[in-house]
Amino acid sequence: MTDEGGGKAGGDLSGDGAEVFVSVAERVRRSLTDSSPGERLIARTLLANYPTAGLETTARLAERAGVSAPTVVRFVARLGFGGYRAFQQALRDEIEARRASPLTLAQQLGYGVSPDSLRVTAGSTFRQRLDESFAALSDSELEAVVALLADPGRRIASIGGRFSHLLAEYLDLHLRQLRPGTRVLDARPESLAAFSVDIGRRDVVVVFDYRRYQRDIVEFARRAHDRGAKVVLFTDPWLSPASEIADLVISVRVEVPSPFDSLVPALALVETVVAGVTVRLGKAGEERLRQCEEIVGDVTLD
Repeated sequence: MTDEGGGKAGGDLSGDGAEVFVSVAERVRRSLTDSSPGERLIARTLLANYPTAGLETTARLAERAGVSAPTVVRFVARLGFGGYRAFQQALRDEIEARRASPLTLAQQLGYGVSPDSLRVTAGSTFRQRLDESFAALSDSELEAVVALLADPGRRIASIGGRFSHLLAEYLDLHLRQLRPGTRVLDARPESLAAFSVDIGRRDVVVVFDYRRYQRDIVEFARRAHDRGAKVVLFTDPWLSPASEIADLVISVRVEVPSPFDSLVPALALVETVVAGVTVRLGKAGEERLRQCEEIVGDVTLD
């Protein structure tokens, strides 16, 4: 569970019955792939000034994006909202969700839950969050992440925040057994500065950043992007500000019956990515893993 800390942007049902929650931020990001040129201008304007640009009038947002007000109205309708007012209300709900902290979440939960009730509620909620996260996952985006991390011509660097650094370390612990050229980044400013000097187009930077997003992590992701690295972002449905520059984004639900957000769905996605990389590397990854296991075998029990 994490302290890096929703809005009801809406959702629908997938074929297997799992609810698909898609935040406003995620809807805007996904719209970039199949929108008209004018609508893409609006989407990029929103992402570059998110979420404040969406709280302005249609005329002001249109002016910012260099399009007409009717184009803004059509864009909002394509996102699935009944009107601009509904779009703005969803944004306000999302802002409240993004600002959630352990203190505010604890107040919402209340106290006095019995052990049996906690067991049932927690079990149900975790299963639901996993189902929702996988139902909303884009197959093409997942495959693209796997392809980047399995590319032997690229160097992989992972970084996370106060709690999500555990995910960065967990991902790297597996990747280093399957392929060379991976590392976990030290988040101290002097270490990131030194790494930033050497970063380039061969690098893939995997960023873990969840609500109560960390300024230093977001700024580093932007520097990496500016220097030509590919940025893969693991985040929540409301999207870290790093999503503005990320090449690929994997988002998961984080809400559970606790004042701390959950890393469980994120961990499941990390293990899914590792499984995909293992398959994609094939014999080369298997041989490296075999060599690692021969060395580790001396210190483990049968």
